[in-house]
Amino acid sequence: MKSGKCENNEYCEKQNLPFERFAAYGGENLTNSELLTIFLRSGIKGMTARELGEQVLRQTARYGNGLLGLYHIPVKELQKIEGIGAVKAIQLKAIAECARRMAQEKAKGVLSFHEPSTVADYYMERFRHEKVENTLLLSLDSGFHLIGEENLSKGTVNASLLSPREVFIQAFRDGATYIMLLHNHPGGSPMPSENDLLVTERIGRTGALTDIALLDHIIIGDNRYFSFRENKLLTDMSQSEKDI
Repeated sequence: MKSGKCENNEYCEKQNLPFERFAAYGGENLTNSELLTIFLRSGIKGMTARELGEQVLRQTARYGNGLLGLYHIPVKELQKIEGIGAVKAIQLKAIAECARRMAQEKAKGVLSFHEPSTVADYYMERFRHEKVENTLLLSLDSGFHLIGEENLSKGTVNASLLSPREVFIQAFRDGATYIMLLHNHPGGSPMPSENDLLVTERIGRTGALTDIALLDHIIIGDNRYFSFRENKLLTDMSQSEKDI
C-alpha cells in the first residue's frame, strides 16, 4: 500500500507499515506510536513517521500517560518537536479532542441520574483532564430530567470554593426539584476531603429545608469516582430515596 511518492523504498516500507497493519488486523492491534504514524503520514529527514510519533509521545509523557498527554500539552509545546509544525500540532490536538467527545457521547447513551456510575462515566472525560478543581451543579426536574448545568466554581489545585448559598440561588433559578453536585480531584484520587464532607452535609441539610433534595455528590478522579449516595454519606435524603 502506498500513501504517496517516496524515493527511498526502505523508508517508505517503514513508514507505511502501520497502514498495512491497521488494514490487516484492526486499530486495536497497533501501538500508540503506530496510530500516530497514520495521522502524521510523513516523517522528516533522518526520522520516519513512526519515530516522529515516538518522539511526540516522549514529549507529551509529562502531561499524561500514553495518548492522554496529547490532550494536556499546549500547541506551542508540540511545535517545539522537530518535524511538528503548526498544522501537525493542531491535527494532533484535534485527535485528542475527538477522543474526548467520542468517550462522552458513548457514555451519554446509558446516562441515568438514578445510577451514579453512568453520571460519573458521562462527565469523566470533561473533568479528569482539568488541572484545578471545578464544581458543577446539575439541576433536575421532578422526572429526573436535566434542566440546568452550571459551573459554580473553578478553584485551586487543592480546593474548590463552594457555598450552599451559590448552589441554591442557581437551583431556584433553574426551577429544580433535585440537584446533583460533581467536582474533580486533579490529584487523581476521588476520595472526599474533610471539606468535601462538610460542604456536602451543609448542602444536603439546606436542600431538605428548601424542598430541593441533593441526590448525590460525585467526585471524579482519574478513571475513578466516589459517590456520596453509593457510600451512604448523604443526610436528610429520605424523600429523594423514596422517589428513586
